[in-house]
Amino acid sequence: MRPAAPDVIAPGTESSESPLWNLDLAPTTLAQRTWTTYNIAALWIGMSVVITTYTLASGIMQQGMTWWQAMITILLANVIVLVPMVLNAHAGTKYGVSFPVLCRAAFGVRGANVPAILRAIVACGWFGIQTWIGGLALHELLKAAWPGWAAVPANIWVAFLAFWLVQVFIILRGLEGIKMLESWSAPLLLGGGAALLWWAISAGGGLGNILAQSEDLRQSQTPFWTLFPAALTANVGYWATLSLNIPDFTRYAKNQRSQMLGQALGLPTTMTAFAFIGVAVTSATIVVFGEAVWDPVQLIARIGTPVVIIISALVVLAAQLTTNMAANVVSPANDFSSLAPKRISYVTGGLITAVIGILMMPWKLYADAAAYIFTWLIGYSSLMGAIGGILIADYWILRKCTLSVPDLFALTGRYSYERGVNPRAMIALVVAILPVVPGFIRAATTPGGQVADPGLVDTLYTYAWFVTFGLSFAVYLALMSTQRAETSP
Repeated sequence: MRPAAPDVIAPGTESSESPLWNLDLAPTTLAQRTWTTYNIAALWIGMSVVITTYTLASGIMQQGMTWWQAMITILLANVIVLVPMVLNAHAGTKYGVSFPVLCRAAFGVRGANVPAILRAIVACGWFGIQTWIGGLALHELLKAAWPGWAAVPANIWVAFLAFWLVQVFIILRGLEGIKMLESWSAPLLLGGGAALLWWAISAGGGLGNILAQSEDLRQSQTPFWTLFPAALTANVGYWATLSLNIPDFTRYAKNQRSQMLGQALGLPTTMTAFAFIGVAVTSATIVVFGEAVWDPVQLIARIGTPVVIIISALVVLAAQLTTNMAANVVSPANDFSSLAPKRISYVTGGLITAVIGILMMPWKLYADAAAYIFTWLIGYSSLMGAIGGILIADYWILRKCTLSVPDLFALTGRYSYERGVNPRAMIALVVAILPVVPGFIRAATTPGGQVADPGLVDTLYTYAWFVTFGLSFAVYLALMSTQRAETSP
């Protein structure tokens, strides 16, 4: 029998009776840590191969970048976000703890609910967006398979609800079902992307020709260096959420090597490659159809026989499922569970996510590509950056990667601070976010999300993730400098 993981709290112990503990939030044992490098890499392939990644580069090009400038921006952003991703993942693998539990060390056992819910709300928005896109893909599949579908009243909304129900079924299966879904789907998704690229090169007269046609995607001649800061921040923000809750997955990793190598292989490469496929295929549609077809769901409906459409739509549906289940259900399910562990399980938290995702009206969030990138992505990246700065400063600088796991579940332990809340972490969070709030308000009320002739307020917002991450990191360390004795494990 394998030895128990250090500091693991088993059912029936004193800590397991704490109102802060349940089986879903409990640290994983060594026997549960079965995710290999392939599983972690497959997780990232499954999350990256999705329609929003496909359209990401095209959306940047609409604003004025060339295809190669968009690729460099996306690659650089994903290399940058990989750093906090790996750093936050470390605690998950070492101690088997999830994101909301890790937050207790810095924010307090009660105060951790603040960053957890901020993360959960963003995930609910993403869940809704991916579900809406999946519903559109299902709608196209049904139109191809059954001509009478077009006459069904509110057919798009019926498809949306059906796709939502499929995801609810998977939520009920728990996290192990997500691991299997990602591992089996990764080769399928890579194959589907390669098939789309092959069609683009074949139908578009070669790769060189279609990349030349990509110039037609540029609807603006805005200089690169004017666009670059906001585009870089938006692309960092794309996975800023996962850079926080990555412990939700790496708590199941076999070792640190598996989580680090799996993420390095799976994240930057897949994001850049699939974004390139999106640019190449969209450019090819200019040659084939005389116009740019931005949405792959619409493209699928135009390029083949009903059989081809059905197979392609199934790949799209798989892409949406793998991304939504991993990126937008696991974290909020744990986050909502952490609010009341004895009453809300992982499954219940997942169902709460599914309901809120609809209430956030995702069809509006995704309607405008420019507003989606420059308001939605940058806006929430400011929240995620502020939280990430505090977590990394706390775990790596103050605690030097050492935690007392039982105290993470204790109301009166070393992470209880003042009635369960660390006021210094809260102050750092607010101070970090405040400078970018005016810019967010201005971007949200400006068509397209971009402001002409930006001043200091808009510049701070443009670099939102970097600004809030750096500020929270520095402010938290400064405020905690007098508390080092208390924070030592």
